[in-house]
Amino acid sequence: MKLEEYLSPASVKRALTILESYKGEARIVAGGTDLVPELKAGERKLKCLVDITGIKALQKIEEDGENIKLGACVTHRQAASSKLIREKANLLAEAASAVGSPLIRNQGTVAGNVINAQPAADTAVALFALDARVQVNNNSSTRLVPIADMYQGIGKCRVDSTSELVTAIYFRALNSNQGSAFVRLAQRKALALPMLNVAVVVTVADGRFTDARIVIAPVAPAPFRSRKAEAVLKGAPVSRETMLRAAEAAQAEAQPRDSALRGSAEYRKEMVKVLVRRALEQAVKRV
Repeated sequence: MKLEEYLSPASVKRALTILESYKGEARIVAGGTDLVPELKAGERKLKCLVDITGIKALQKIEEDGENIKLGACVTHRQAASSKLIREKANLLAEAASAVGSPLIRNQGTVAGNVINAQPAADTAVALFALDARVQVNNNSSTRLVPIADMYQGIGKCRVDSTSELVTAIYFRALNSNQGSAFVRLAQRKALALPMLNVAVVVTVADGRFTDARIVIAPVAPAPFRSRKAEAVLKGAPVSRETMLRAAEAAQAEAQPRDSALRGSAEYRKEMVKVLVRRALEQAVKRV
């Protein structure tokens, strides 16, 4: 890995100015848990890395009206240990605590999990269930992008980190009539991405489901929202039978592929039903 410069700007504006000056040969880095190995392996060639971890405005987790705002430099460890996240978006805390090893959680960022665009990235799956939006800045504009629109394919994000910068992630804090859960299936004592993971948010009123978001991965090029399972829940009574029917609908809708690392399609399809049911039961208990 040979770089001409490694720069640490103190502001978002300065970071974007540096990117512009390098005309595609500089790239944003925060945690670097994916980018640095790629550079060392020669998979990417750059002249400059722009380290944004010193920008204080990007290090915060805070309430912003009805939303929770995660700065782009918030690490998995911060998200997992944040009192605000644990109280108002506990599935994200659960997902963040499941990522990699303590070293990776201390260094890697939640925003980086999204930008890396791997369909089974734990915190990204939780953010799909939270219906998050991603704030993207360039030198001329700022835009909010639904998280589902960030994915262009496996490992391909629509944000160009040689000219743009993710500055924050926003999502609504969960209300008292909402519950959430994150569950995963992984090899024992392994630090690799999970074989399957599921994130759910349910809304309950008068003993019935009024809304639900059920996200499953990796069964598609991006985290997959099971609309058919959500439709089973909407308006139905909160019961074990209802949750089992929703889990079966999710199983029918999911299309995992055979994988030498993650197991057979048949096995993972069966486990979709188990994990969705388990997640729904946990979420209901938390309402």
